[in-house]
Parts: sequence; structure tokens; C-alpha cells
Amino acid sequence: MSNPQFFSSLVQMNESVVGRFYGHFSGHNSSTAMRLLLIVALAVAVHLLAKFIRHISEWIIYKIHGHKGPLHLVTQRPKFITLTRVIVNGIVFAVYFLALGLILQEFGVNLTAYLASASIIGLAISFGSQGLIQDIVIGLTLILGNAMDVGDMVEIFASATIIGRVKEIGLRFTKITNVYNQEVFVPNRTIANVSRFPHGGVDTYADVWIPNGADQQKVAQLIENAAKGMWAQFGAIILSEPGIGEVETTAGGGWSFFRVHFKIWPGQGSLIETTFRQQVVKIMKVFDPAYADWQVPVTYRAVAAPQSVSLRRKSNSGGLTG
Repeated sequence: MSNPQFFSSLVQMNESVVGRFYGHFSGHNSSTAMRLLLIVALAVAVHLLAKFIRHISEWIIYKIHGHKGPLHLVTQRPKFITLTRVIVNGIVFAVYFLALGLILQEFGVNLTAYLASASIIGLAISFGSQGLIQDIVIGLTLILGNAMDVGDMVEIFASATIIGRVKEIGLRFTKITNVYNQEVFVPNRTIANVSRFPHGGVDTYADVWIPNGADQQKVAQLIENAAKGMWAQFGAIILSEPGIGEVETTAGGGWSFFRVHFKIWPGQGSLIETTFRQQVVKIMKVFDPAYADWQVPVTYRAVAAPQSVSLRRKSNSGGLTG
């Protein structure tokens, strides 16, 4: 006499979702091994397809980034790439979660009961992992908001103060690369404040006083060479080519100066205040033996320099336009 429970299990196996799917398209019943193989194959195929679509979309974004076109608004948003990664990871998780349920169904586990129990277990885990939930909520807020974006230079106040460039905004961690090229993973729930450097770094200005009687163009050329030499040597700290400003004469004091503009990594101003300043003093002592470092004041600004000291463009002859 047959076991009714075993018979019921066999009926349930033959009427599984994958079994009905296979029978509909093939016209005959399938074996358990065939159905398991089909489940795994479909899960892997969807996984690879989602990853392929993500890589293609990122390649297109990087390829046309900075160019005007129909996707110009999207390409100006590096967080779009982060958002696609989050969506793809969610799809992959859902696919494998469902695949596990279909596999268990082949061995007699009710799919509805599996989904219901998984929901209850997930709810219980969420109550026990409030930190994880906070990470996810804050991560989504950072991705969808304008607090920071991938590629931004930021200062983050978390459990410690971190300065660096944003590499990735995830659901658990925000990845920052600091001046030492370390990848710092900051738990999202610890982020209390974000300070963004909107121009990609700190604008640093060294005002070079010109000695009386010195050839202003010759002095400017020597200082420009020194500034570009600093850029070539410290390219990881000086983030863009230095610019030389117009020669200006103060209305009240009567001395002349020009401004050298550096864009530097935050917190690395000592490079300009010491090394570059000492180079300038060494050059200026040829024109004035009494030249001192106080004649090269270094300042920092959050906004662009006034129009009167806007950066000059070099002429075709290689000199500086007046």
C-alpha cells in the first residue's frame, strides 16, 4: 500500500512551476534533474544579462560623458552609474532568491510557504539589524540626493574626519580614496556631515610681490616655470596646471604683484606655503637680496578670484599677455 504523503509530494513535484513551464514548451514531462538544470541555467543567464547591460550602460556613459547629446543630462550624473549597480545587484539577488525557491519546490517544499517564511525571516533580521537598515536608507538618500556624487572631492565627518575623492556610493558603504591612495570604506550610518569642494579641490593663491625695478615679464616667466615645475613634481597634490594672473599695482601702497593660482588636494596647503614660497624667495633674491618670505602671502578661497586678477592666456610666442 503506497504512502499518501509520498504520492502527494510526487504530484507537487510534477506540478512545479518549472515543470509546467517545461511541459508547456516541450510538450512532454521533464525529469527532476532536467528541471534543476533549467533553473540554474536561467538564473545564471539572467545574472549574466543584467551584468552585461550594466557594463554596456556604464561604457556608454563614460564614452559620451562631457559631450552634449540626448543623454547629456544623464551623463553629467556619475551617480547614475552607482544607481544602475544597485539596481543590478538587487535584480541578481532576487533572481537567485527565486531560483532557490524553485529548487526547493522540486523537492516538495511549497513555493508560497517559502516566500512567506522568507519574508518573515527577513522582517525578523531587519529588526535585529537596524544598523544595516540605516546604512541602506542613508545610502539611497546619498545616491538620490545631491549631498555628494561619484568623483567629488569631499570632507566627510563620520566616526573620523575623512578627506578624499568619492569612488563609489553603495548601500552599505561609501568608498573614498584619500591622499595616500587608500580606499576608505565609510559605513553610511556614521556619516553625519558632508562638505563638498565644488571645484574639485582647494583654490590656493600665492601673491608674488615684484621688486622695484625688476623686469616684470622676466619675473613672471621665472615664477611660471617654477609653478609648472611644482605641478610636474607634485601632480598628485597639485590637481591642475597652475595659472599666472595679471600684474597688478595696488592703489594705496604702490607695490606691484601677480597672483599664482593652484588647485590642490585639501589639507596640503603646506606644499605651497613652504616649498613653492621658498622657491619664489630664492628667485626673487636675484633681483632684491632683501626679498623675504612675507612678500609671498598664500591665501585660500572658496570662490573664484576677482575679474581684475583673472588668469592670463599665453600668447603664441610663449610669453605672457599684458
